[in-house]
Amino acid sequence: MIAYVIVGVDDVARAKEFYSTFLPALGYELEEGPEGLSYTLPVQPGQSPVMPDFYVKPPFDGRPATTANGSMVAFEARNQKQVRDLHAAALVAGGSDEGQPGFRASYGPQFYVGYLRDPQGNKIALFSSNPNEPGRDG
Repeated sequence: MIAYVIVGVDDVARAKEFYSTFLPALGYELEEGPEGLSYTLPVQPGQSPVMPDFYVKPPFDGRPATTANGSMVAFEARNQKQVRDLHAAALVAGGSDEGQPGFRASYGPQFYVGYLRDPQGNKIALFSSNPNEPGRDG
């Protein structure tokens, strides 16, 4: 199980504007600290933490943040409309489009996805595989 994911950023305030447009809608709560942003899923009393946490922080070594070619973090939305809405909101909040929401021929018939880059250039996917919605072929 993946416990947490960290993306490096140079401008935490700009990253907060971007990530706060869609992560709360997916159930994540934000905690800000001197080290950056921590987005976590709420834990009910007596339950184990829900994974993974998502952290947005300047690099620990103090050097500029860089993006990894081939790396991406994907977040699951409830449905196709939420993918479209959150993708659009993230673009307004400083993200850049890496692929408009829609079906992709190389994935399963229910996999609906939109791709973004955060203001730093980290690649993000918002997807839904809701079996109760029309698929690519239907």
